[in-house]
Amino acid sequence: MSHPKKDFMQNTPKWFEWAREIYSLTQAGITYSQNQFDIASFKRLQEISAEIINHQSGLELETVLHNFSMQNGYATPKVDVRAAVFRDGKILLVQESADGRWAMPGGWGDIGDTPAAMVAREVREESGFMVTVDKLAGVYDANRFDPLEFFHAYKLIFICSIIGGEPTTSIETLAVDFFSLDDLPPLSEIRTNRGMLHEVFSHLADPARQAYFE
Repeated sequence: MSHPKKDFMQNTPKWFEWAREIYSLTQAGITYSQNQFDIASFKRLQEISAEIINHQSGLELETVLHNFSMQNGYATPKVDVRAAVFRDGKILLVQESADGRWAMPGGWGDIGDTPAAMVAREVREESGFMVTVDKLAGVYDANRFDPLEFFHAYKLIFICSIIGGEPTTSIETLAVDFFSLDDLPPLSEIRTNRGMLHEVFSHLADPARQAYFE
């Protein structure tokens, strides 16, 4: 079947691609340049990039510039880890406090942890279940599908197995439950979309399936 992410790649707004590329180039210039005139020029180009985003997306200019200020040094993708945890043919989803919608447990990677350790901890903290991490199901470019985020990110999805625990909410989650693919709740699309769920259910049906990657 056609993958939703691949369909969206062809429709990514050019203004978004240009603005992000301008920002990435100027961030590298600010990081490595020793010339104050060049640095001032790079900073002005960053402002232009922010103005493009402000004009096209409606985000407040101050908000965009604040987001820029949070990325010091060479601009590089962030990493998001997610866990596909199955029980009786259904997948574990948590209801996000942030938007009231549902997603596979996970979050931004932390410095110093391995990806497997990060995803197991996220499952425990957000759902109450303890898991083993069995295999990598997919690596996604998280900025190639709606809703767009300015920060470039890679999303790593792992197949996991429950070894203990019980459903428990956290400060980040409102509810914990299991769902079949044909009876999904409203999804928190920026965290988990239907295409990703189709992929992990395919791994459930075929344990020898190779990891998806861009």
